[in-house]
This record gives sequence, structure tokens and C-alpha cells, in this order.
Amino acid sequence: MTKRYVSLPAEAEGAMREFVTEVDERLSSDEDTCSVVEDVLLDLSGDREAYERWQAGEDVSVAERVRLQSYDPCNTTLESEYYAEKDEEKFKHSKHLQWLWRQFDSLPIADNVEFALRFRRMLADHLFEDCGENCRFFKGITFTYGHNITVGDNVVVHDDVHLDDRGKLTIGDRVSISDGAHIYSHDHDVVDQTEVRNYHTIIEDDARVTYDSMIRAGNKVGENAIVGARGIVQHDIPAHHIAVGMPAKSVKIKPGWEDVAVPLEEAGVNRQDERHLPYELEDELEVFDEFQRVFDVPEAGSR
Repeated sequence: MTKRYVSLPAEAEGAMREFVTEVDERLSSDEDTCSVVEDVLLDLSGDREAYERWQAGEDVSVAERVRLQSYDPCNTTLESEYYAEKDEEKFKHSKHLQWLWRQFDSLPIADNVEFALRFRRMLADHLFEDCGENCRFFKGITFTYGHNITVGDNVVVHDDVHLDDRGKLTIGDRVSISDGAHIYSHDHDVVDQTEVRNYHTIIEDDARVTYDSMIRAGNKVGENAIVGARGIVQHDIPAHHIAVGMPAKSVKIKPGWEDVAVPLEEAGVNRQDERHLPYELEDELEVFDEFQRVFDVPEAGSR
């Protein structure tokens, strides 16, 4: 046992429960999500008085006005908003919740671990496609959308993890993802980086993705497997294997699991193509190429 129970004073416990329940109920209602997010951020940041002065027509600086406007997620943009293939209807909802998650993490109150874990767990119920019981989400976690993420029970995601769900991301029960890990579900063409391919990336039950490691799109980390620190996973990691390195390779089977795990020499299979998620763009969609590159291949001998 590596953790101990910590209890809060009764008054603090009661206020936290009441606040998280209130926000949960408002997000579950027909109330406009932008308004809920704006209210929560104004109150947690202590900017309610300045906001009311602004709304009453009193003078505020331009910088103050920009800050106050930005509590409303409808006045903001996220990087993923520009992605051409995103589900527009789902994103209208998840953008507001993702803004609340990110802005909450930027506030001093987010360092109150007990409160922050409860608040993020509540938000995950509204943001993710599905989220299991007793999950713990620490500070600085980022997503592409949030709505393409499925998380099982008793999952722990530590500080500064990036969960890319431009494609689809499934995380099983009792998974541990350590600080600084990056898990991807999209990739770019090696010639034309504006060509994006989306995949289904899977982390199975009881797997551990340790610190600063990276899982490339479309790969699977098998049940009870471990990805060692700073490992880069470019193919499936079989169940019960320990994989380390750049690229990550299976170097050992967990003691006691040798009879049920595939042999080390059979590891290293890439099944990315099996998890490719095709998409189509609307014919009327107006797109732009931010790089404006020319991809004409030079003739032989022109070097």
C-alpha cells in the first residue's frame, strides 16, 4: 500500500461537495453551457466584481475587457477548432467543457488536490465519451477534443499528460499514465504533413505508461504491460510485456506471467493499419494550407 487516506475538515468537505454537485447539476441541465462555464470561472478566479462593473457600463481597460470576455468559451478558440475533419456537433459541446478544464487548471485553486481531483472527475463525466468510477486526473492534462476518449474504472492520469483523441482513444481499467506521457491517435503523411490520418489507440487494463513516454497513433499497449520511461511505442506491446527504449522493444515478461504471455521473439508487430479511422470532408468545406508548400518531385539528376 503506497497511499494513505486523507480527510478534510468538515466545513471544507461540505463546501467542496456542494460546489461540485451544483456545477454537475447545471452542466446536466438545459442551461447554456457557455453561461455555466463563465459563471464558474468568474467565481473561482475572484473576478465577479470586475465583471459586474463592466456589465454595468463602467470603464474598464481593454486588457481587462479581453480577460473578462475570455471567461466565456464562446469568445475563445482552441487549436483543435481548426481541424477540418472534426465532428462539429460534438465539438460545440466539448469545446466549452475543455475550456473549463484548462482554465480551472490555470487557477491557484487547482493546486488543492482533493478539490481538483473531484472537480475534474465530474467534468470527465460530461466531456469524455465515457468515464468509469474512481478515476483520478491530475493537473495539466490536455486533450484534442475530449469526446473521443473512453476511460475505464480506477484510472490514474498524472501531471502534464497529453491525451490526443483526434482519432479515438480507449483506456482500460486500472491504467496508470505517468507525468509527461503523450498518447496519440493521429499521424501525418511524411510528404504532405497537412494530410492527417486518424486511428484508434488502445491502452488495455492494468497497463502502465511511465513518465515522458509516447504512444504513437494506432498502437495498443496490452493488458498488464509496462512502457518504460521515455519509451516510444511504434508497434503493439503484448500483454504482460515490459518494453523500453526509443523505439520501445519488449525486453522482459513480467515475472509469473511467462506461461500466458507471447514469447519475446513474437513481439514487435505493428497493427496500426487495422485501427485506421477513415473520414470524409464536406464538399463545400473551405480549407486552407497553412504551409503553402509545393510538393513537385525534382527530376532525376537535378540535384
